[in-house]
Amino acid sequence: MRVAPAVGSGVPRRTCLPGGPPVAGGEWAWARQGRGASCGSRWPPPQHLQLLKLGRRRGMGAQECQKAAQEGEAAVAPGPLDPDSVAAWWDMAVRNLQFVPGSCSTLRRKIAALYNSLTSKPLKEHIFPPLMDMLIFFNFYKAPYLVDLKKPEKKIAHTVNFYIKVEPGVMLGIWHTVPRCRGEDAKGKDHCWYEAALHDGNPIIVYLHGSAENRAASHRLKLIKVLSDGGFHVLSVDYRGFGDSTGKATEEGLTTDAVYVYEWTKARSGTTPVCLWGHSLGTGYCASFNFFFFKQIYRKLPRFLRLLMDSLRKDKIVFPNDENVKFLSSPLLIIHGEDDKTVPLEFGKKLYEIAYNAYRDKERVKMVIFPPGFHHNLLCKSPILLITVRDFLSKQWA
Repeated sequence: MRVAPAVGSGVPRRTCLPGGPPVAGGEWAWARQGRGASCGSRWPPPQHLQLLKLGRRRGMGAQECQKAAQEGEAAVAPGPLDPDSVAAWWDMAVRNLQFVPGSCSTLRRKIAALYNSLTSKPLKEHIFPPLMDMLIFFNFYKAPYLVDLKKPEKKIAHTVNFYIKVEPGVMLGIWHTVPRCRGEDAKGKDHCWYEAALHDGNPIIVYLHGSAENRAASHRLKLIKVLSDGGFHVLSVDYRGFGDSTGKATEEGLTTDAVYVYEWTKARSGTTPVCLWGHSLGTGYCASFNFFFFKQIYRKLPRFLRLLMDSLRKDKIVFPNDENVKFLSSPLLIIHGEDDKTVPLEFGKKLYEIAYNAYRDKERVKMVIFPPGFHHNLLCKSPILLITVRDFLSKQWA
C-alpha cells in the first residue's frame, strides 16, 4: 500500500512496508530499484542505510544519496586480506575451526572403538599372548648378528645357502651341508649340484633348531659338522620369523614349515632315507619347558600357572607332543642329557613312556640318556652321539 502526498506539498513521499513502519520514499525506492528486494527483505543493508542517513543530514537529495551509497558500497567491498594482518590470521583460524567438529567426531569414534576393544577382553588376554610369543620363540634375538647367512662357506665347509617359498609371504632360508666324504666334489658347485646330491644314497637329516638365534649359531654349527663327518646330508632350516626367513612365527606356521621342507626333500631324495632332527623348540617340547619354568613361580603367585596356560591356549601355543606321539608309526629316537636344566630329564622320560605304550612295535621307539656334562646344547660333544644315531637308524632302515 502506498500513500502519495499532494504535488508541491514539500512533504517527502513515504512508503508503507507490509507489516512494518513507514520508510522514507527515497530510501525504499533505492532499495527496490537497486537491490530488487521483496517485502520482508532486510534492505537497505545497515552500512548503506548509514550512508543514506548521512547524505540526508548534509541536504543531499534522494538520487545523490543513492549515488553516494553505491560509491560507498564499492569502497567497502571486501578485497584480499593482507596475509600478515590480524584479520587474515583470524579468518584462517575461523576456517580451520570449521573442520574441528568432524575431526572430533572421528577421534571420538576411534577412542570408543579402542575402549571397547580393551574392555571386551580381560587384561590377561591383551598382555600374555604377545608375551608368550616372545618367551616361547625368542626369535627377536637374531644372533649371531655379524654373519652373512647367504655365505655359509665362511662358517662351515661344503655348504650352500638357498631359499624355498612355503606360501605367499613366507620364504625360508636353508643351509645344505653335504657329507664330509663329498666335500672335495662340492668345491665350486652351485645349488643345483647340491640339490642333485640329495639322492646319492647318503642319509639326509632335516635339522629343526631350537628357540632364539639362527642357523649360524655356534652350537648348531658344531652339531652340523659332527653329522656331516658321520656321512649325513644336513638341511639346517630357519623357520618363518627366524634368521632371514620371512613371516611370523606361530606353532601352526612352524609345523607347516617343517612338513614343507620334509616333503620338498623327499621329492628330491629318491630312495635315500630322510629323517627329522628336532632340538628343543624343534621337537615341540618347548611348551613343557615353559610349564616347568613357570611352575616355580606358581608356588609364590597363586593362579599364575592357570593364567599362563590359558594364555598359551589363546595364542594357540600348545605343542602337544604327548598327544602327537600316540599317532606316530615312524621310528622315534629320544636323546636327552641327564643334566639338562632347560628341558628337565623327567619330561623326556614321560614322553618316552607315552610313546612306548602307544607303539605296537616297541623296537621302533628308543630313549638314550647321556651322562652329565653336556647340558642342553652340547650333546654334539659326546663321542657316543654319532654312534647312537647311526646304530638306531641302520636298524630301522635295514
